[in-house]
Amino acid sequence: MADVNTIRSQTGTRAAAIDEGLRAHMNKVYGTMSIGMLITFAAAWAISGLAVTTDPAAGVAQMGTDKYLTQFGYTLYASPLKWVVMFAPLAFVFGFGAMINKMSAATAQLVFYTFAAVMGISISSIFLVFTGYSIAQVFLITAIAFAGLSLWGYTTKKDISGWGSFLIMGVIGLIVASIVNIFLASSALMFAISALGVLIFAGLTAYDTQKIKTEYLAHAHHGDSEWLGKAAIMGALSLYLDFINMFMMLLQLFGNRE
Repeated sequence: MADVNTIRSQTGTRAAAIDEGLRAHMNKVYGTMSIGMLITFAAAWAISGLAVTTDPAAGVAQMGTDKYLTQFGYTLYASPLKWVVMFAPLAFVFGFGAMINKMSAATAQLVFYTFAAVMGISISSIFLVFTGYSIAQVFLITAIAFAGLSLWGYTTKKDISGWGSFLIMGVIGLIVASIVNIFLASSALMFAISALGVLIFAGLTAYDTQKIKTEYLAHAHHGDSEWLGKAAIMGALSLYLDFINMFMMLLQLFGNRE
């Protein structure tokens, strides 16, 4: 009986340690993601401020009754450089995923924050297109939806790993359709892309949260702190992308334009 009690005690202690470690791991994921979001929106706001002026003498192109693009803004949004700005985050994600295994956890975290700044530059035009109130309102809606979906993905007992292949196929379809629509400029296609995008990234939020949890539970007993550190950063990147894309899709659907 004593041996049985000892085994039960050890099992309970091990389970408690794993639960505590999982909470710490998820806190790091959400914390890293949150810092990345702050960097992104700070960069977007700062860049948009440099891109627009109300002084006609300092502007090079008019973009409204009393707003003008500065030379910096024209170069960023109207010159061929706009294509680099537009696709830089996508290239960054693929490069980051390919190189993560060769990086230390500290380097990976620095690269993630650099990526967040690049993303901020890429989406900075939202401050020129949409009202500030509208951006704040959609951000709040996205945050509430994201929190609920992520919580469900974390707590549900249902295995949703089977969603992954369908959701990734959906993301690829969205990327292709978005590139096509750059040339078509179809408002109907943009509406369809945005509506489907909200659903796809809502599903990915729950899916990625559960995936982060299950991967931690599968590797926790190894005690590899370096792997866990990089896993937390990759988890933060996944949820960050889910949030940003869901926010951008909702902004296209419900945002009030300047």
